[in-house]
Amino acid sequence: MPSIRYPDGRLPTLLAVLYVLVAYGAGLALLVHASLWSWPLGVLLLGHSLVIGAYLIHDCTHQAVFFERHWNARLGSLLSVLAGGCYGTYDGLRLKHMRHHVDRADVVAFDYRAILIAHPWLRRLVEALEWAYIPAVELLMHFLVIYSPFVVEHYRPLRRRVLFWLALRGAAFVALGLFSWPALLGYAVAYLLFLNVMRLMDMHQHTFEVVVGLDAEPGERPDQAYEQRNTFSNPFGHSRLLNLLVLNFGYHNAHHEKPTVPWYRLPQLHHELYDKGEEPVLPARRFLASMHRHRVARVMNADHGDQTIGLPPAQGPGFMGTYGVSFLTAI
Repeated sequence: MPSIRYPDGRLPTLLAVLYVLVAYGAGLALLVHASLWSWPLGVLLLGHSLVIGAYLIHDCTHQAVFFERHWNARLGSLLSVLAGGCYGTYDGLRLKHMRHHVDRADVVAFDYRAILIAHPWLRRLVEALEWAYIPAVELLMHFLVIYSPFVVEHYRPLRRRVLFWLALRGAAFVALGLFSWPALLGYAVAYLLFLNVMRLMDMHQHTFEVVVGLDAEPGERPDQAYEQRNTFSNPFGHSRLLNLLVLNFGYHNAHHEKPTVPWYRLPQLHHELYDKGEEPVLPARRFLASMHRHRVARVMNADHGDQTIGLPPAQGPGFMGTYGVSFLTAI
């Protein structure tokens, strides 16, 4: 039997996992029912189940759920099937995220911006979709996880895995569409909602350099002071309920200070680390406004370190933010 890492984590972990499974099933059932009230409710419930599942994966990568590494991997792998991250391996996903913490950088296998520069028509399409609030960059990153094993030699061992999950998930989507096309449409809308929520939290949390090459030997790593001054917290005010909707992921400075602290302890850790007047917190109204204002220009933007020195976080993000840094894509 798995051992919960922290004694006070049994109930929060159980409730969170149960919520993901129940909300996912109930959301699909409501989409199949497809009435004027059940369809939008099903979209919200299904999309939110994916959000909570993804942030539980994040805790698994930090060994913050179970003592045993293999149990964290099992839960993370199961949840990645629901969240659409199963085309890459859990170990690959975890490696990428650990590089983010250890190297204090946004580490990617390759930069999608180079692809857009090389294909102007694709850039125009992506920017048009982003203008319409469709997370095209994140969809492109997920597509590259599927596509890379067939064109990049390094990822060739993943071909069978990709084909297996394409066949299994593809058959499930076809069956769902034949049974209830409104449910399949609702799933697509819920998944887009999920991606938007995930990157809303991601895009303003760092002004780290974007480093290309998951297997490259890291150069000189920035120090912890650099990490903290280029990390920003974006909780939804002091509302416990609103922050629970994203498993307290907005308390990001606290997470980077002690990465193995589980999601339910992050608000307390944040308040222990920072005085109220010195919190590295971006006000919600300002990062939401920035998300809207720069949604197209952000496609080609890559933030760089220390660009906000002298700018108080309370005045809002003094930077544009970055797309394509999700921990769910193992490239």
